[in-house]
Amino acid sequence: MLVSLTECRSYDYDKVRESINKSFNNLGGIEKYINKGETVLLKLNLLMKKKPEEATTTHPMFVKALAEILIEYGANVVIGDSPGGPFNERILKGIYKYCGIDKIANEIGAELNYNTNSVEVKNEKGKILKTMEVAEMVTNVDKIISVSKLKTHGMMLFTGAVKNMFGIIPGLHKAEYHFKMPHIEDFSEALLDICLYANPVLSFMDGIVGMEGAGPSAGEPKEIGVVLASPSPCHLDVVATTIVNIDPLKVPTILRAVERKIIKGSLDDIELIGDSIEGFKVNDFKAPTIRSVHFIKDNKPSLIRTLSNRLLQPKPVFHHKDCIGCRDCANNCPAKVIEMVNKKPVVNLGGCIRCFCCQELCPEKAIHIHRPALMKLLSKL
Repeated sequence: MLVSLTECRSYDYDKVRESINKSFNNLGGIEKYINKGETVLLKLNLLMKKKPEEATTTHPMFVKALAEILIEYGANVVIGDSPGGPFNERILKGIYKYCGIDKIANEIGAELNYNTNSVEVKNEKGKILKTMEVAEMVTNVDKIISVSKLKTHGMMLFTGAVKNMFGIIPGLHKAEYHFKMPHIEDFSEALLDICLYANPVLSFMDGIVGMEGAGPSAGEPKEIGVVLASPSPCHLDVVATTIVNIDPLKVPTILRAVERKIIKGSLDDIELIGDSIEGFKVNDFKAPTIRSVHFIKDNKPSLIRTLSNRLLQPKPVFHHKDCIGCRDCANNCPAKVIEMVNKKPVVNLGGCIRCFCCQELCPEKAIHIHRPALMKLLSKL
């Protein structure tokens, strides 16, 4: 499988456009994937209201360059995502504006999606999701191109091209998926099912500046300097994790794809084209430790499970001095175990499913994930 790597060290428009053009050429040209006159959805990562320089969302200059290339080729471009939290026109307008997407869409004549309807679809390729409720926008286009951000993730270790497609699940339906599938194995199976249904014709990854540490929203920007592209989101994620020194097989979505024999989980079934991968590798990249659900199985006595959970499970910690009382954590908690007391969040850890949606959607980085020292030790074994 082809994966293109092109160097780009800044968000200067001309440099980004040159890199994306090289990516298309490396993969055989736009015409290999898109027909003139087709409507293409650029499915971005617009998790929440974040400025481009915070490296949480797909950078608007990356979107502008990609969309303009497609428009000049003869495609109709729709830009969209279903961010975390409620999915309505008011929320979308605010996120498009805050993330700098509305401005670039107006400049180049791309359409912003404001359709917040959802439809039920069949998913023949799904392993555990045979039917799904998806945002109607994906059924109204001819092709989908995933435009993800290279970032860490508190629950899934890494959020890339595969997990980016979780954004076709509308609004609060995402919380239902977290609640119904609290175990990492099940949730990662669902993420892969969703990606296979979406079937993006191409996947691009903005790795010019990625995010390390407490991703996907509370981490720190990390300069990487690469634009990645591939027809396969799974293979793309393998290359991206290899660049940032994360073992691909420790990423649950990649492991699920290996188990389904979609990929090998290494560079063995990948043809790298473009610039050398060695020029992009980041050996000091800070990645979170995710909870392993393999330590203590559910068939163990309850006392042992309780003790193991206390010793091994990560947990959200709320820093009230940084909290602005916005209620986003409580409103979007799938398990509904966060209560606002004196305008500050208090969590019932007994019912916490460790999805970390609270940390993911906190606009002030006021929620940290505490990872027990024993869990960190065991994860290295």
